[in-house]
Amino acid sequence: MSLALRLPALPALRPVLCAASGALLVADAVFLMAQRLFSVGVLLPLVLGIALLFLGLRWQAAHRWLAARPGRARAWRWLRLALLAWLASLAAFWAVLAQAGGAAAGQAPPPAAILVLGSGTPGGKASPVLAARLELALKQARLHPDALVVVSGGIDFNETVSEGQIMGDYLRARGLAPQRILQEERSTSTQENLRFSQPLLMQRGVAASAPIRLVTSDFHTLRAGWIARRAGYTQVTPLGAPTPLYVRYNAWLREYFAVASGFILREFA
Repeated sequence: MSLALRLPALPALRPVLCAASGALLVADAVFLMAQRLFSVGVLLPLVLGIALLFLGLRWQAAHRWLAARPGRARAWRWLRLALLAWLASLAAFWAVLAQAGGAAAGQAPPPAAILVLGSGTPGGKASPVLAARLELALKQARLHPDALVVVSGGIDFNETVSEGQIMGDYLRARGLAPQRILQEERSTSTQENLRFSQPLLMQRGVAASAPIRLVTSDFHTLRAGWIARRAGYTQVTPLGAPTPLYVRYNAWLREYFAVASGFILREFA
């Protein structure tokens, strides 16, 4: 008996694989939403997961509905091709992002300041994503003891303490000298992080043209660097902290759409 006869028929596995993929995506989204994480990188997999789960469970009925009219079958084929093309573009973007996120300071001059971009602070504490950024900033601060450290972030949704305050407290608790820390506490976006931090740096004699280390997450370095250069930071070196595995691919998916919308809105021009 041939191997092909011993294995289950591939068409019979399709609804099972479809439903299993959908269930995995739904479970991932529900877990992250339970952690108070809401973004396009979480919600889009949820929508796709529900659609795949429904399709897998109603496989035969769905195909009968598609076969009832030729136009439906054609539309379904075009939809599958569009999905494959999008997945290919997503894979290419992630490859670029991985390379950008792994970039190091290299031969960049010693920084006059280290600027740390804020992230989530659920329950008034640094999220794992933000904690990774702060740990990277601490390493840079120890390597460059003369550099100022700017922590930037306003009040998060449903919180009463600013990200900047929480970040400053985190660094002080780990031994960073308070006089080195500048807290920007009004910003609600990367653009505002960078813009509102400039006056604080100027007050301490650091111009936007000075060498700056920009600390963020690995998936965010590419876009953050573009925004920083447009904001007037001419010697900025983005550094990426590793994103925790449980949220990594959702964050990278969100970044795909953030970069696309940034080009549409001319945020990087």
